Amino acid sequence: MTKLTSLSTAAVLTLTLLNPASASDSRWGPVAQALGKSGNEMPGGIYRVGLPRSDLKVTLDGVELKPGFALGSWVAFEPMGNEAMVMGDLVLTETEIAPVMKKLIDSGIEITALHNHLLRANPATFYMHVSGHGQAATLAHSLHDALALSKTPLMDAPAPAGQPQIDLDTAMIDCGLDAHGQATGGVYQLSIPRAETIKDNGMTVPPAMGSAIAINYQPTGNGKAAITGDFVLTVREITPVMHALKDNGIEVTALHSHMINEQPRLFFMHFWANDDAANLTKGLRAALDKVHRQEQVAKK
Repeated sequence: MTKLTSLSTAAVLTLTLLNPASASDSRWGPVAQALGKSGNEMPGGIYRVGLPRSDLKVTLDGVELKPGFALGSWVAFEPMGNEAMVMGDLVLTETEIAPVMKKLIDSGIEITALHNHLLRANPATFYMHVSGHGQAATLAHSLHDALALSKTPLMDAPAPAGQPQIDLDTAMIDCGLDAHGQATGGVYQLSIPRAETIKDNGMTVPPAMGSAIAINYQPTGNGKAAITGDFVLTVREITPVMHALKDNGIEVTALHSHMINEQPRLFFMHFWANDDAANLTKGLRAALDKVHRQEQVAKK
């Protein structure tokens, strides 16, 4: 990966003084300042910042997609001594792709993938995966300048008064998938790690950096849900998982890579359906049973 030139000491100090309370909270304060939005420190010391496209109104097959369901841009930083590795997935409209890409490339951040995740979405959305290595605040500053060329909201939103109720049997979902999810912004989200340790250029890529299977449920009424996300697969798992999804009425919408130098080699299979939540959970479980995931190893 390309190493970026560090921000000057004065620039970092200026960013810190803008909000000293936030900057002193952790080592990631200057990153939040440079990016313009704060995040959360995850297991393994990963700092992950969600950048949901709450400005977009996207519909698919008559369902208005919530930002946390399929429009959730994010970037995550992993410490590397005095530097950091960053990975992310940026949700962009068609006209935003070229200016954001140019700005990122000019700053030394790599574009590792660009593709769709969904079909028939209106307006269409595209997903730009990025990777970089250097001073964390420098990386965040470069990402901010690129995202500023899109309409991605770059500010901390007021904390919600409470989470919207999820009109789904989430206990059934957890039991059916042998996993545990969480409700966020009216969406039920599950993150299911693979069993192997994933590495990129020799650095471990933990689940918070995008190496986990992601499954999202959005209630659509009367026990139904829209589902989307991606299965993280080795080459031998692609065909069995695709058959399991298709056999259970779940549409495969994309198959591609997200990274360039990862080991083992991984492919990401995106999916979509809107149907009875219990039936969809059975279909997702049939596909998960074809994957070498962490929960299965733990039971052996």
